Formats: sequence, structure tokens, C-alpha cells
Amino acid sequence: MQEIIVRENDAGQRLDKFMEKRFRSMPKALIYKYLRKKCVRINGVRVDRAELRLSVGDKLSFYISDEFFEDRKTDREVLDLHPSFGIVYEDENILLAEKPVGLLCQSDEKENRNTLVNHIKSYLYQKGEYRPAEENTFSPALCNRIDKNTHGIVIAAKNADSLRILNEKIRDREIQKFYRCLVFGRMPKKSDTVTAYLKKNAKENHVFLLPVQDKEKKYKKIVTSYKVLREFSGISELEIELHTGRTHQIRAHMAFLGHPLVGDGKYGKEENNRSMPFRYQVLSSYKLIFSFTSPAGRLEYLKGKTFMIVPYYQTDFV
Repeated sequence: MQEIIVRENDAGQRLDKFMEKRFRSMPKALIYKYLRKKCVRINGVRVDRAELRLSVGDKLSFYISDEFFEDRKTDREVLDLHPSFGIVYEDENILLAEKPVGLLCQSDEKENRNTLVNHIKSYLYQKGEYRPAEENTFSPALCNRIDKNTHGIVIAAKNADSLRILNEKIRDREIQKFYRCLVFGRMPKKSDTVTAYLKKNAKENHVFLLPVQDKEKKYKKIVTSYKVLREFSGISELEIELHTGRTHQIRAHMAFLGHPLVGDGKYGKEENNRSMPFRYQVLSSYKLIFSFTSPAGRLEYLKGKTFMIVPYYQTDFV
């Protein structure tokens, strides 16, 4: 038998979800078998309901195989990283990171160490704000992501309650995200909101767009607003607001309209990019507005706040 005390970052979770995170090597089927057999006690009472919600201070007693209680090893390779990102804003609940071009947000099949989320964990660990040995299930997490070669603001949560709130606000479109970019050519209007339908090919990491929906082939609606900021030498600088958040939405949608992003080798034309001083798409997630329309709990103080950075290309090109 082993015991675990529920901490603040564990509270509010279902019992089965807590077990999935805490005992990562335990198959889900075995989790539910242990619950059916009442091998778990909460504050001394045998339980078998997977949906039970945990509270701070609950004492969980697990009568399960010791093999699942291996010590949670601190990942020194991650925590010893030299943090390489800018800080736009930080408080006890959230961190707004300025991600540089070339850094992944999350791990993929090729890279699982050098990522923004790991740099943030290392930064908070070195500050003494993140103590992995004291956590049962939580670690600092990103609330949104941008492409590896896109620059800009990414939101990270320092505790589980903030993560839950921010995920809800992003889902309910109560956080506005604005981008600036350079595209080839002149847009047909000075500002517009445009719609298309997108399908992702995960294997090729590429998306395809149609002007009308094809439900059978699972194309999903995307909505993008743009405003022309200036025009020069066959290039337009745009401010873009996303009303939906699909993979490569800005890059694919602008190319679909006939105005691919400068430097974009995936959705643009290589012959156009050869004369440009950019290796990748010229795109910055440069502004966030916390436009809450419903209660935000511990993050209520962020309501109405705007955070901005300078797009990286402005110091190099225009």
C-alpha cells in the first residue's frame, strides 16, 4: 500500500484521470479494474467511482502493484536547459513567452528536449517556482501553440487552475489573437473577413483548402480577418485576427487567396522567395487581448488587458 496527498494542482480532477497522469505506465484497463475491486481509498473509505472529484488534502491510499510507484525522476536534461525565450509578461499564475523563430512549442517525433515548454519548465525550476518532485500530476503547460518558424506570444500556465481557465477562454474565443505578416501582392480590399474550408493531412503536415464545405471529406470551416497596414514594392503588410484556430490557418488561407506569406516555402512559391532575405514565413503572433465576457476566477485581473511585442522582421527589413 502507498499513499499520496492531493495537492492544489491535483484538486478538481476525476479520480481516474489523476491515476492516468500519476501512474503513466499503468494501462487504462488496469486502472478501472483496480477501481472496480475497490483497491483505492480516499480518506480511509474504499471507492470504486472513477468520476469522483479530488479535493486538496485528500489522502489517497492505493493497494496496487508496487511497480507503478516508481519514483518520478527529475528530468535533468530538461531542467538544465538554458532558457531561450523572451518574457512579455509574468505573474504568479501565467507567463507570456516570446517564442523565437526555429523553436518548437511542443515535442514531436524528431525533437523532445529543445522545446518552448521545456525551456519554460527549466526557467521556472531555476527560479524555484516549479518543484517537480512535489507535484503529483501537474507541470507548467502551454495554452496555445504557434508553428516552429513563426515568432510571437505563447501563453503558459503556472498552475492547474489557471490552465483550466485559459483553455476555457481560448475555446470560448474570449482571448483575441492578432498576427502581423508580409504577403506578396496587393489585397483586393483594405480589410475583410474571409471564410474557407480546411482539411489537414497529418502525415504530410500540410493542409488543403476549398471554397465550399465538403462534409464527407471532413473539411472544417476557417474564418480569418485581415487589415492592410501598408503596401510597398509588391508586398503588403497585414494585421490578421484568427476567429478559428486551425493548423497553418494564416499561411494556407493567404496562399489560397493568392497572396502567400513572404518566405513561406510550404504554401508559397520558391521563385518568389529567392529574392527575399527570409528563410521562413514572415509571421509574428504580436498581440493578445484578454477580452473576457464571463467570470475568470483567479485570472479576473487580466480582463481587458492587451499585450504586444514588435514583430521581429521590422528591425531587419522594413
